[in-house]
Amino acid sequence: MAEHFRIPGHILDAIEAHRQACRDPMAAFFYDLPALAAHGSAMKAALPSGVELYYAIKANSEAAIIDTLAPVVDGLELSSGGEIERACACSTPRPWVLSGPGKLDADMREAMTRGVEAFHVESLGEVARLQAIAASLDRVQSVLVRINPSLPAGLNSRLRMAGTATPFGIDEAQLADAVQAVDEAPNLMLVGFHVHAMSHQKCEQRHQRLLAFYLERWPEWRALARHPEQVVQLNVGGGIGVNYLQPSEQFDWPGLCRALERRLSTMHEPPLVRFEIGRFLSAFCGYYAVEVLDTKVSHGEGFLVCRGGTHQFRLPAAQGHDHPVIHLPRDPRRAREGERRAWTVVGQLCTPKDVLSRQQALQGVVVGDLLVLPLAGAYGYNISHADFLCHPRPDQIFVSASRESSVPETRAQRRAEPVG
Repeated sequence: MAEHFRIPGHILDAIEAHRQACRDPMAAFFYDLPALAAHGSAMKAALPSGVELYYAIKANSEAAIIDTLAPVVDGLELSSGGEIERACACSTPRPWVLSGPGKLDADMREAMTRGVEAFHVESLGEVARLQAIAASLDRVQSVLVRINPSLPAGLNSRLRMAGTATPFGIDEAQLADAVQAVDEAPNLMLVGFHVHAMSHQKCEQRHQRLLAFYLERWPEWRALARHPEQVVQLNVGGGIGVNYLQPSEQFDWPGLCRALERRLSTMHEPPLVRFEIGRFLSAFCGYYAVEVLDTKVSHGEGFLVCRGGTHQFRLPAAQGHDHPVIHLPRDPRRAREGERRAWTVVGQLCTPKDVLSRQQALQGVVVGDLLVLPLAGAYGYNISHADFLCHPRPDQIFVSASRESSVPETRAQRRAEPVG
C-alpha cells in the first residue's frame, strides 16, 4: 500500500528537522497545510451553483487546520461548546451551525449569543428547550430539523446514522409533528432539513443514489411547513469516506458534483444544498511519524515496537484496518541490502490491541528507523485516548508553504526536549 504514497519534500524536511530537535525517539504528527488548502479549494471549485461546502471540524479541530480551511469553505459545522470556542477563535470568521444530539442548554445559549447561523434540532424535546432559550434572549432563531428517514433497500454502509434505530434525528414518521412544533414556536423559524444517513461512503454512485433519494423526498418534506417558501436549505451532511486500504482509488468527488448538478437542474424549486465534510477534507494532509524502538519475533510473527501507538493515533483501531506504512531508514543503502519480511507495527501500550498495521512487507528495518503513516489528518489524534499510560502527548507540526517553516502546537512544543 505504501508504494502509492510519496511524502512531499517539505514534509520530509520537517520530519528530519524535528527529529534532530528531539532527544528522545520521535512520535509526531505533521500536517501539510498547502496541500490541505489546495485540496479544499479543488473540492469547493467542483461544486455546482447553489451548493455549499462546510467543514465539519470534529474531523480535526486544531487551530491551524481550521484557519487553513476557513478561507476556502463556506462555513463550519460544530457539535459542542468546545468546538464553538475553537471556531470563534478562527482567524477568518465564517458562518457556523450547531448540530448533534445532547446539546447543553448552556451551549445553545452560548451559540445564540455568539452568532450561530442555525441549529440542527434532533428531537421534540430539543425544539422546546431551544424555543425557551431563544425567547429568553428575545431572538428569532433559524433551525433545520434533522430527519432519520427510512432508506431504500440496498442503501447501507458500515456506519449508519439513519434508516435504523439511532440517537440521531427525528424519525420520518414523526416529522410532521416536529415541523408543527417548530412552526408553533414563536422564536424559531424553520429554514430547512438536515439528513446525514451514512458514513464511510467510498462509492460515488452509491452516494449519488442517496442524494437522489433526499431530493426526491424534498418537496414532500418542505410541504409540511406552514411557510414552505421559507424552507430553502437541504443539508445532506457528509459521510464521504477515505479509502485507506487502496489509497490510489478514492471517492470521485467531481463525479458526484456533476451528477448533483444534473439532478438539481431538473427540479422546479431546488433547495440550497449544503455538504458538511470532515474526513474527506482533512485526512489527506496528515502524516504520523514514529521511531522504531525494538524489533522482535514472537511465535513466528515479526513485530516493530514503535514510539507512540494507538493512544496517539487511534484511527486504525477505530476503523478496524491495517494502515499503510512508509519506511524512512536512517541508512537507505543498508536498508536496500537488508531482509524483506512482513512486520506488524505496534506501539508502547500494555495491550495486544495497540496495533497500527499488520503484515507490512518492509525491507531492512532496524531500530532507529522511522515509519510514517499517511492519511492521518482526520479522526487520528483527536479521537485518541492520549492519557493512557501517561505517555507524553505527541508533537503536532503544521508545515507552511516554506520548506524551512514549521509551526509546532504550543502545548507540544513545551513537551519536546530539544538538543542542547
